[in-house]
Amino acid sequence: MAVDSSVIDQSELNPLAHNKFETRDDVIAACNALFEPLLPYFSPGCARVQLDSSTSTWDRAACDLEGWARPLFGIAPMVAGGAKFDYWHIYREGLKNGTDPSHPEYWGEVFDMDQRHVEATALGYTLMLVPGEFWEPLSAETKANVAKWLIQSRDGRHARNNHMFFRVFVDLGLKNVGVNVDELMTEEYLHDIEELYIGDGWYRDGNGKGDSRRIDYYNAFAMHYYGLLYAKYNPSDHERGQRFKERARKFAKHYQHWFADTGANVPFGRSLGYRHCVAAFWAGLGLVDEEALPWGVMKGIYLRNLRWWSTQPISRKGDPLLTLGYSYPNQLICERYNSTGSPWWSMKAFSSLALPADHPFWTSQESPLDQREAVYPSPVSGLVFSHQPGHTVLLVCGAETGQQMRGTPEKYKKFAYSSRFGFSVESDHLGFKTGAFDNMIAFSDDDGAHYRVREHCVEAKIRGNDLYSLWYPWADVKVETWLFPKGAWHVRVHRITSPRKLLSVEGGFAAPRTDFNGDKKVTDSNSAVATSRLGDFSGIRDYSSCKRTPKVQAPHGNTNVMFPRTLVPQLLTEIEAYQPTVVSCAVLADADGARAEAQWNSPPAIPSINDCEEWFAKEGQTIEVTKNAVPGTGLTV
Repeated sequence: MAVDSSVIDQSELNPLAHNKFETRDDVIAACNALFEPLLPYFSPGCARVQLDSSTSTWDRAACDLEGWARPLFGIAPMVAGGAKFDYWHIYREGLKNGTDPSHPEYWGEVFDMDQRHVEATALGYTLMLVPGEFWEPLSAETKANVAKWLIQSRDGRHARNNHMFFRVFVDLGLKNVGVNVDELMTEEYLHDIEELYIGDGWYRDGNGKGDSRRIDYYNAFAMHYYGLLYAKYNPSDHERGQRFKERARKFAKHYQHWFADTGANVPFGRSLGYRHCVAAFWAGLGLVDEEALPWGVMKGIYLRNLRWWSTQPISRKGDPLLTLGYSYPNQLICERYNSTGSPWWSMKAFSSLALPADHPFWTSQESPLDQREAVYPSPVSGLVFSHQPGHTVLLVCGAETGQQMRGTPEKYKKFAYSSRFGFSVESDHLGFKTGAFDNMIAFSDDDGAHYRVREHCVEAKIRGNDLYSLWYPWADVKVETWLFPKGAWHVRVHRITSPRKLLSVEGGFAAPRTDFNGDKKVTDSNSAVATSRLGDFSGIRDYSSCKRTPKVQAPHGNTNVMFPRTLVPQLLTEIEAYQPTVVSCAVLADADGARAEAQWNSPPAIPSINDCEEWFAKEGQTIEVTKNAVPGTGLTV
């Protein structure tokens, strides 16, 4: 692959760049490499870590606590596994001052639905694993303050999602150091967590049964992560621990498909700024000795993912601190709850360090993912994965969030997501004419002033590897979408029924755009292709009965999670009023442009609308969708 000569050495933009990630010692080195740059930012009383003056939707104290507490998710298991850590005195001083109401660095009272619940979890976890470092040296007065602060946290009302585990882990930590808690409240949340389980290894991370189909990486780095830790560190609850392990075994079959053979994971959903936290699930299986996949396969997924992250420019030159963003610094993709301390949730990936060096997780030979299916459907989640050399594509229908968050349609409701090409978040909701709309179809009913895309599936079905969704960009505009994986390609068919004329734009994958106009843009009567100077190829071919105009769009900078600037092949047309309009296309993308060029003139067959209807009528399996309102109306569906 060609290198863009305008880009400086990536090793200057990643604190892990020179780590080979081959051994347990390499992972220990990574844990230290991510923590130690924080040391100059600890406050005088050691209870806060403030990296800049920005904040999230939460108050300053909660954000500073985030940067202080989250590294413990890696430090605690590292020390529990026998490695050295030289800075416990700083953490003990911070623990003393942060829980002292009379100290200026006090973390503050903990209220219902408080961000502090999240960070209290790291404290509970550390009390479980290394009380000799984190608790026993404290004075009696400090122990009392710590216990009081943590009890205040666990007693508060938590969000009805993965946050319920936060009370559970605070309780396990307190019990481990001899502090009594109301175990009926612990049991209440453990019971309620069961309502979030939807089957075949999948959880919804929502507000109760049927209310949300939020299916994303929180399955891996929250629900299963905490469930496996619970099974490991609370063996007395054998029955529940076995249930958590059995669910994780089932989930492993699905989760292996979120990763490409390059080690990259498919970016999808919220909280992508936690980066290699996605690898924490594989470490958790090791902790409970669950060989859900062969040890060498799990180790390979884990280490290749860490290696891939070590190649991304996730810090700044001369500054090894993690940044907000995904594969480069980019606050546009962040959630309202992200502060500059948030990325250290990635330290969860290092729970593997609690395992001894002679555990098979570390001693097994690293193995590739060459035994998994090339196309893998998951009916419960509504996700279909398609693997190509160096590239994994995720087709989506039904997985979403019932809670409106920043960039929700882009993060959950595009037609396709890619381990290489990522996805884009629109920067201007008045920007119909400048939007990326990669792997989306956008509509405007006011001559391009505003636009709407797929925000919610009213109905969703799966048929083998194929997907169907019914959705309404407006209450009176009906769109039906069929998605078909076809090897390196995928095919889309849409039927649109509108009482008024609409403008529409449909995009392919977003390819990296390089300097000096060195990329190739080609359009003809029915297709658009962007070929990056880096070698990436993205193309879209139109097969609609109405003519669509091909174009290669250059969206605003920093809209894509993978590349600061992109090119998106698009198809533009008008949708006529009062008659169903069918538009269809075939989409191809590959990091190997030469390989894609060889396939470009052999597109897959496009099914007719009659075939689409007949196939799904006979064989379509319903996917549960979120109970939600039709956009722009008060209608609940």
